Formats: sequence, C-alpha cells, structure tokens
Amino acid sequence: MYNIALFGPPGAGKGTQSHKLIEKYKLAYISTGDILREEIAAGSDLGLKAKTVIETGGLVSDEIIVQIIEKKIKTNTEVNGFLFDGFPRTVVQAYILEGLLLKLNTSLNCMVSLEVPQDILMERMLERAKKESRADDTTDVIENRLKEYRNKTVPVAEFYKDKGICYSVDGVGSVEDIFDRITNVVEQSLTKTWLNVVLFGPPGSGKGTQGKMLADKYDLVYISTGSLLRKEIEKGTEMGINAKEYMEKGDIVPDEFAIKLIEKQIQTHPDAKGFFFKGFPRTIVQAYILDGLLRKLNSSVSCVFNLDVPILESMKRLNARSKTEQRRYYDMDTDVIIRRLESFETRTKLVLDYYEKQKNIYHIDGIGTEDEVYQKLSESLELAFKHAR
Repeated sequence: MYNIALFGPPGAGKGTQSHKLIEKYKLAYISTGDILREEIAAGSDLGLKAKTVIETGGLVSDEIIVQIIEKKIKTNTEVNGFLFDGFPRTVVQAYILEGLLLKLNTSLNCMVSLEVPQDILMERMLERAKKESRADDTTDVIENRLKEYRNKTVPVAEFYKDKGICYSVDGVGSVEDIFDRITNVVEQSLTKTWLNVVLFGPPGSGKGTQGKMLADKYDLVYISTGSLLRKEIEKGTEMGINAKEYMEKGDIVPDEFAIKLIEKQIQTHPDAKGFFFKGFPRTIVQAYILDGLLRKLNSSVSCVFNLDVPILESMKRLNARSKTEQRRYYDMDTDVIIRRLESFETRTKLVLDYYEKQKNIYHIDGIGTEDEVYQKLSESLELAFKHAR
C-alpha cells in the first residue's frame, strides 16, 4: 500500500493535483472536510457528533477526525493506497496519523509540499473569490489563513523531513508542469520504499529453494534465520553453540538470536530494495518483533505468502531429503521431524492468522514441480508488489 500526504498553503492547487494523483496511482482520496460532510449527510453517529460541534461554533476534535479517517481507510479495500489532502494539519495530528497507520499495518510513504510565494497565493485566492462570489475572502482574511498555515502546518513538514520522506515541489506553473514535478518525486520515493516479503510453509514445503530464487529475481536480500544460525554453528560461535541445542531438538531458538542476526543483515545492506524473510517469524512474538524492527526503519511487511503442503507430504519430502547431500541433521530423527511439524501447526499457524487479519497474505498451493510452484509464487508476488506500491 502506498500513501501520500499532499501539503501546501491555501491557493496552492492541492485539490486539482490531488485528483490527478488519485487517477494515476489508483488511490482513495482523504480530505477531512469532505469526509466530515459525507458523514453528516449520511446521518452517521460520527456525522451527528461532528454536526453538533460545528453548529455550536466549535472545532471538530482530533478524536472524531481520526475515527472517520480510520473508517474511510477500512472501507476502501480495493485501492493501492491513500492520498491525504491537507491532513495532518498539526504535529499532534502527524503523531495521530503515524499511530493510526501503524495499527492498520501501513505507513505514510511520501509527503509532498507545494511551495508557492505569498504574492501569487494572494492573487490566486482573490481571483477565486471573485469567480466563486466569496465575499468573505478578503485580503485580511486570506492573510490570516496563510499565517495560520505557517504557524501550524509548516512544523508538520519539519516532522516529515526528520523522517526523510518530505519533498518540496515548486507549485508555480501550468497544472501539467506541476503534476510532472510531483510525479517525479513520488516515483523517486517509490524507489526508496522497501518491499519486504515473508514466506511461510511447514518444514519440507520448499521454502528455502523458492525463497532464494524469488529473492534473486526481485533483487531482495534473502534472510533465512535457519541458514544464518547454521553458519554460526559451523563457525563455533557462542550463539552457534547455544543455538545448536535448540535446533537439534527441533525447538525454536531464543528470539534474541534472531533479532541480532536480522539486524546485522539489514545493517550490512543499506542500499537494499527490500528483504525476503524465509521461515521468520515463527511465533506471534516474533511477528511483533519483525514489525518493530521494520517500523524502526520506517518500513513494514509488504506481503506474506504461505505454501500450503499437507503434513504427510512434508514428512515424505523430509524423509527423501535425509537421504541426500542437502540433508539437515534434524532430518535424520523422526521424533524431531514430528516435533517441528507440531510446532508449525500449534505456533506458526497463529502467525498466519495474524497476517490474515491484516489482509496481506496469499496462500499458494505448494504441490507440483519446483518450476510450477515457482511460477505460482511469481505471479502472486507480481500482484502483491503492485498493491504494495
């Protein structure tokens, strides 16, 4: 999902550019003024609350605004993302939006600020007042609105500059010229947006084989905590020695091991386009950990894939692998295989439910030749990436 906030002072042309962006990127439009009016017209509970406040001359609270925005996001499930026009208007609202998007497992990817000199803004707004017969849009009123914008909204731009996602765009020129400038920075921000994939499946489902091929195809950094732990074991590190005890029993290693390994991989690939996580997270706690690790870097899980393979088929595959050079030491013990499969059924499937609720999971039939399964995953991944971006 790709989310944009379009900023600019009154008269900067946000409305015109918003509609062009919505059409180009297939976004849903969120303007607090518009959706407030929609809720009031619909007579919803939120609309009635807002109407009562407005009729008594008050300002609609952030609490009501965030509820109508959340409702708008949840009821627009077929779009590629959202365009926020003129929201957030204050730093407080910026924090609110951060929390709301975190709750919905997404984030703001790009904040575009239209820059227009005050004399041109005054000229545009006075001209608009004449055309639309806005008697209340006098020079003094317009100056006060611009002052209000500078005092409250400009600090919001600083908030997003600190996050590295604020882009200033010259808002003077033809509509098409300004739109070209905006799309240039949007495309630039798209290249900075990580695509993070999680691949699930029971032991023996082919995650490792498929994960490596897909990571190579899409130029993503492949992260397999199992492979990284085996390297630690081979090197005889303290972590490897401790991890071996767990892995030999088919148990999940302590979470702090995985955190250290994943953080190291992320830090050593600063120019990555994204990461491909194979077999992690395996528990709900690890799902929260991964969310936290990525959120710390202003990113999130883009999509999740689960290879559906029956347990009996998994056991047959693991037994067959135990007779090859690709065997793992835990493939040799039937009790360990059963324990690993039980762990997947009782603990990892809860993680699948977690991602199911976030509606970013794809179930892929894992039965077929290596090439057939790869083709199914590739086709679904293409669709997922289009939605993610």
